[in-house]
Amino acid sequence: MTSSNWLRSGLAAIAGAALMLGAAHAAAPQVKTQAPGYYRVMLGDFEVTALSDGSVALPVDTLLTRTTKAHADQALARSFLKSPVETSVNGYLINTGTKLVLIDTGAAKLFGPTLGNLGDSLKAAGYQPEQVDEIYITHMHADHVGGLMAGEKIVFPNAIVRADQHDADFWLSAANLEKASAEMKGFFQGAQASLNPYVSAGKFKPFNGDTDLVPGIKAVAAPGHTPGHSIFVVESQGQKLVLWGDLMHVAAVQFPEPSVTIQFDTDSKAAALQRKKAFAEAAKQGYLVGSAHLSFPGLGHLRAEGKGYAFVPVNYSGLR
Repeated sequence: MTSSNWLRSGLAAIAGAALMLGAAHAAAPQVKTQAPGYYRVMLGDFEVTALSDGSVALPVDTLLTRTTKAHADQALARSFLKSPVETSVNGYLINTGTKLVLIDTGAAKLFGPTLGNLGDSLKAAGYQPEQVDEIYITHMHADHVGGLMAGEKIVFPNAIVRADQHDADFWLSAANLEKASAEMKGFFQGAQASLNPYVSAGKFKPFNGDTDLVPGIKAVAAPGHTPGHSIFVVESQGQKLVLWGDLMHVAAVQFPEPSVTIQFDTDSKAAALQRKKAFAEAAKQGYLVGSAHLSFPGLGHLRAEGKGYAFVPVNYSGLR
């Protein structure tokens, strides 16, 4: 065989191998899942870990109130979104050095198959459910309390669970469940299935309004979304984080227009007032905020912009 034939033969073999390699790579199945979600920041001496419970697609353009579907769709489009919007569900773990405090527990299986990952995220972050000392619930909707239970098993056996008395009186009432509309009964059933085992075990300790809980963490009443909806203020070494719970749901719409509300609100007028107050204070003081339904990890700052606000997510840190 001549040298030119050898060359042609070698090139053909290389080309064939490349095609085979390409075919092999193309045949690999797509994974289509995320890693367990956690993200850490330091707040003074406190370690704050955002925990992802997953995300759920919500038809927010029809769920939002005090606006129109067309207006909501326009606002979503400005953020390169369209309904249904993939909506994060976040919880926050705070290690104060003496206490391990979890704020909200995710949905478990009470809100569909795409949620229920907070426990895996907690373990991936280096903690076990048995280590959690206290759990603070912003309010008793299913996507915030469902993770308290795994079927009939208490998930956090060593934790005291705390929430505002007004929410407990409303959602844990057998009478309120009985008289609730068909579409609302599930809200009551989810809250009672999640909280009642802790109540029976003597592990539920409600508070009433603004309350200092452990050094550096305080509950602040913010009713409207639910009767006892609370936000939590975390402070260490002069640094401040305010965890909003469900003070807002759709960033692309409600930051520029805080007056827009959602069907899940028990009292939409009060919810809008609480949101406006919280947004104004966060923008003025410049502290860190976190929210259950901001895109994970849901941490950042607020900046006044025109008649509304803009959200600035935290800058990524490798954290050493």
